[in-house]
Amino acid sequence: MNEAKTKHDWSLDEIEALFNLPFNDLMFQAQTVHRQQFDPNKVQVSTLLSVKTGACSEDCGYCSQSAKNATDLEKEKLLPLDEVKRAATDAKEKGATRFCMGAAWRNPTDKNLERVVEMIRAVHDMGMETCVTLGMLTESQAQSLKDAGLDYYNHNLDTSPEFYGNVVTTRTYQDRLDTLARVRDRGINVCSGGILGMGESRRDRASMLRELSNLPKHPESVPINMLVQVEGTPLYGVEELDPFEFIRTIAVTRILMPQSYVRLSAGRTEMSDEMQALCFMAGANSMFYGERLLTTENPNADADRQLFDRLGLNFETSQELQATEKECDSKKKVRMEIEFG
Repeated sequence: MNEAKTKHDWSLDEIEALFNLPFNDLMFQAQTVHRQQFDPNKVQVSTLLSVKTGACSEDCGYCSQSAKNATDLEKEKLLPLDEVKRAATDAKEKGATRFCMGAAWRNPTDKNLERVVEMIRAVHDMGMETCVTLGMLTESQAQSLKDAGLDYYNHNLDTSPEFYGNVVTTRTYQDRLDTLARVRDRGINVCSGGILGMGESRRDRASMLRELSNLPKHPESVPINMLVQVEGTPLYGVEELDPFEFIRTIAVTRILMPQSYVRLSAGRTEMSDEMQALCFMAGANSMFYGERLLTTENPNADADRQLFDRLGLNFETSQELQATEKECDSKKKVRMEIEFG
């Protein structure tokens, strides 16, 4: 198989055809693409901290932090800087190379953004990559984050444009795309993916991946989440997704976006070791590490290390991560020169 070509004009039929491949053929193709771009036995590790929890004005049907959902979550104010620094230090000592901070806002105020900027600079000074997810951004706010040295901004599309209204009504799909454009235009790496198992169809999953893969530039990081069902949210009790369908989605994501880091995100506590192993084989090469993801549980560090030992996987170090990113940038430059002269 020739080296995968980066495309930005995938059709829905093409993507559905990948989903419909025999499982072994799909896995082989995804693993081949993965090996062309990455060390198949290295996994980039991120840690996620909720720096402001609950009382969000959005109505996302999956979210325990929505003020509109009747969950038992206690709302909390923005964490003090020292507490964030302690959490980042602990994450670095456990092997994380990226520290992600999430705040339950529809969009941050400029005053709140100033406090987040302090957090970004503090974590950056520790030698870690930084990522934040704060909701929608204005152009000036995106520039402020760039000036602070932010490495990644997370803003998930969640699902397909067609299914989106079944999950969220308080912001539009275009609102999400606009925020991604503002972040990308300022030279901040984009982290954007979706959530599976919300009652969507395979065609919806294909449509979501078409939106991501046909962006002007593929997201540098693509988190694929399994819905964590929280009692009191509208999506509690929805039929669970077939594990093989989740693995297929990881594989298709890898084929569509060869140079992106594909991250196993929420829902790993519900996944068997065997399912996670197949996800890594399908091209996942990033994951969240640590006992908590915002407000949901995550496997403990010892369990992850034991799984990695059994599979012969290793955490990607900061030096290896930087080398991989430089190599990917070099390949992108060569492709652009060939395609556009």
